[in-house]
Amino acid sequence: MEDKPSLPPKEESLDSYWDSGAQCSLVDSKMKSEKLEDCSQTLGTNDIKYEEKKIGVFTNQDEMAEVDTFPTPGEQQQEDCEDKSHPCPHCGKHFLSTSLLKSHINIHSGEKPNSCSDCGKSFLSTYELTRHQRMHTGEKPYSCSDCGKSFSQLSNLKIHQRIHTGEKPYSCPDCGKSFSQLGSLKIHQQLHTGDKPYSCSDCGKSFSQPCRLKTHQRIHTGEKPYSCSDCGKSFSELRRLVVHQRIHTGEKPFSCPDCGKSYPGLGSLKTHQRIHTEGRTFLCSDCGKSFSILCHLIDHQRIHTGEKPYSCPDCGKSFSRLSYLKNHQQTHTGEKPYSCPDCGKSFSSISTRSVHQRRHTGKKPYSCPHCGKNFISQYGLSIHQRIHTGEKPYSCPDCGKSYTGPGSLKTHQRIHTGGRNFLCSDCGKSFTVLYNLIAHQRIHTGEKPYSCPDCGKSFSRVRYLKNHQRIHTG
Repeated sequence: MEDKPSLPPKEESLDSYWDSGAQCSLVDSKMKSEKLEDCSQTLGTNDIKYEEKKIGVFTNQDEMAEVDTFPTPGEQQQEDCEDKSHPCPHCGKHFLSTSLLKSHINIHSGEKPNSCSDCGKSFLSTYELTRHQRMHTGEKPYSCSDCGKSFSQLSNLKIHQRIHTGEKPYSCPDCGKSFSQLGSLKIHQQLHTGDKPYSCSDCGKSFSQPCRLKTHQRIHTGEKPYSCSDCGKSFSELRRLVVHQRIHTGEKPFSCPDCGKSYPGLGSLKTHQRIHTEGRTFLCSDCGKSFSILCHLIDHQRIHTGEKPYSCPDCGKSFSRLSYLKNHQQTHTGEKPYSCPDCGKSFSSISTRSVHQRRHTGKKPYSCPHCGKNFISQYGLSIHQRIHTGEKPYSCPDCGKSYTGPGSLKTHQRIHTGGRNFLCSDCGKSFTVLYNLIAHQRIHTGEKPYSCPDCGKSFSRVRYLKNHQRIHTG
């Protein structure tokens, strides 16, 4: 009777032979090939199923002609009764076929005889190689019957389908929280144990997973290996590229169960859902300010600590937020890809352009709960509210004087440096603040960009307009 490559019982499946290094390799290839939403969705060993009945396991060209398919459950039961006549000489474990035995022996020898012709990466078995090669070919033979999304591996399709079914078969024994993947549960359990064995050599920050450490290290290296094929924008994480691409496709797969509003990313949905729960759960121990998102609290606390962990590789300047660093880096490249359709002015980010456009529309969506004053940006409102709270988190290192905003502090610091850096090219007058120079130059140009909505009269400065408007209001 010919040997038939058959699935051993669960505890003897090929997956159980993989050490943690092999699992990391699998996780890495899965992230690249499937564009998973987050590295927290990496697969645990028991999540990986043999893909389908028609996939055989072989180790050389001769066996390819002889190989049969993986058995159905009925066939498996019949074969389980037969002798396992192929023992491992190293550990004594028995196998149903020579091909399964050979794949197993590679674990002891460390040999990975199956190499990818595209990238040279090596694998223990042809099964792993076949799965890996779909990264290069783009083949996705497994389609979701609910939404039509395709996958290169059956295991990923099955995990995806849990989005539609709501199935979460893996429960945390400590708190009872359920997850759709075993890998997600294992990551969650590290919250209870506090285990973070992977440390960054640059800043010392620790992580529970090697993939999270690898992603974090790109902050220091500036590496952005994932590029959008539509607009060329690059990202440090695959999941960010996947979410970004939905801008081009219009896909919004995450819907709010309360109001039905849809979002391109899970993070955006979770942020939105706090509107319904009105949750502000993260409290700053220094000033008492609360936040609905933990990362916003962490960013805020750097105001108190002065920590600036993000450094520009070009000039060495440091920033408290990654978004500030990204905006700063465009001063070196000169890139300003976002133009205002009203005046043509260009900006380095969409958010900066959006704030600018409110100057044209007059829209001021941020209102002070203390006095009712409105602002065009959340940042402007935050600075203003410190007038009411008395908070002055920005201190001068020279004299200790404190200010509500970084702009006020910078203006003050010129007293110590004696700097009047901004010079008028028409009359030679110098200014310590760029804004004051711009306003002054309107004397020479005659520009009056601020118009009264009641009578149409124009002014060179916004404060002149405000003084004028009191004529109409009395």
